[in-house]
Amino acid sequence: MRTPFTFLLSILFAVPVFCQQRFADLGNFTLDNGQVIQNCRVGYRTFGKLNATRSNAILVPTWFGGTSEAKAFIASPGNAADSTRYFTIVVDALGNGVSTSPSNSSAQPGPQFPAFSIRDMVRSQYELVTKTLKLPHLYAVLGISMGGMQSFEWLVSYPDFVDHVVPIVGTPKQSSYDRLFWGTQLTILERGNFSAEAMRTVGNLHELNLTTPSHFLRTLKAEDEPDFARKKEEGYSGRNPYDWASQLRAMIGQDIYRGRTAADLKALIRARLLVIVATQDHMVTPGTATELARALNVPLVELTGDCGHLATGCESDRINTEIGAFLGRR
Repeated sequence: MRTPFTFLLSILFAVPVFCQQRFADLGNFTLDNGQVIQNCRVGYRTFGKLNATRSNAILVPTWFGGTSEAKAFIASPGNAADSTRYFTIVVDALGNGVSTSPSNSSAQPGPQFPAFSIRDMVRSQYELVTKTLKLPHLYAVLGISMGGMQSFEWLVSYPDFVDHVVPIVGTPKQSSYDRLFWGTQLTILERGNFSAEAMRTVGNLHELNLTTPSHFLRTLKAEDEPDFARKKEEGYSGRNPYDWASQLRAMIGQDIYRGRTAADLKALIRARLLVIVATQDHMVTPGTATELARALNVPLVELTGDCGHLATGCESDRINTEIGAFLGRR
């Protein structure tokens, strides 16, 4: 029987040691399109310690709209980027409201903010790792959703810099369905003049595709739907629509092929790759990632439950087991 003291210890050691928000100052950051983010800062948090050879660093990019604070759980003992084994760096993606974004830029606020890409996000992370943290190499990059998209980009932008890459419910290139879904959200914001009401409508659409019809049928009674939608709308109305749109544009343009074939990518990629998809994902559909994994003949994990994009929570035990085994192999 656990005493109150041992119960408290179990809670304390179930989460990573708190690390305060930090920032890397990148100065005027030139984007792939030639535009410049003025006074660019990238937020990050670190957990764990570097080993003697500085070879145990894992970088974790944030998901769409997510923050390093919300993603800190991934460094918990037993989780994918366990900070008792690794030096875990959780990075705030450009446009998330923590790193330089339309909502917090005094020089380029709101609609004046430059359009950036997933590739720009990754390059800002590379500068953080090499110039601020002064690391010569990464053991792994792994991320969920938009973090998975950034993970795919690391494969081709810095092929010799990372040993292992694990995109989780991400995609190397947006499918037609994905582009329509993300593009519809962007259109709602644009036609709604980036208002709170437009953001509420975007929220409903976003929630609809987070999971599947069968999951809704199993977990939400029809009579409870109006209250569910009202509460979700209230939450989304507090989001900054310009931040949301900036990351939408980055995702819509995601394409690691950039005119290359799968054979070209196979010749370019150096890191070991594990691809994790959810077969019923309606938000980041699995087809493109699945096709690439098979073309490259790399391990592919298919999550088959009805949670859809939320499979990362519903099937987290399997994800952690698969990643643990993959990263444990040298």
